[in-house]
Amino acid sequence: MEDKTEREEGDVFAPAFDAHGLLPVIVTSAETGEVLMFAYMNEEALARSLETGEAHYWSRSRDTLWRKGETSGNAQRIVEMRTDCDQDVLWITVTMTGTGACCHTGRVSCFYRSVPFGKAAGQKLMPANATRRFDPEAVYGHESAAKGTLKSS
Repeated sequence: MEDKTEREEGDVFAPAFDAHGLLPVIVTSAETGEVLMFAYMNEEALARSLETGEAHYWSRSRDTLWRKGETSGNAQRIVEMRTDCDQDVLWITVTMTGTGACCHTGRVSCFYRSVPFGKAAGQKLMPANATRRFDPEAVYGHESAAKGTLKSS
């Protein structure tokens, strides 16, 4: 879409993918409003998400399309999808299935550490809603995500 006004004010969904064919996606919980994760969609992931109502993403690290929860069972059912003013970012609200954990580390949110700032800048990261809902090693079969103590919720 070439017309800036039409992109910003119109009613046509015309996502502006970046030079790599990706669209950033902010994901929040429909129940709590908490930010669960940040990911990317390519055209196929977006099309599958729109078609199925389940969140699909593009993994830059694995270079592949994936449906959230296909391994863990912690899928995301889309409740609402919004685009920003210039249609180059999506915000989706979801309900989680399974244990309700979104992060591959077993936590509800991928944002489970607080970064100190101001006078506390440079100090250690602090846990923030860091309780694990599942054991990543048991689900994914690799140790790297399971470092630390598993806590029940």
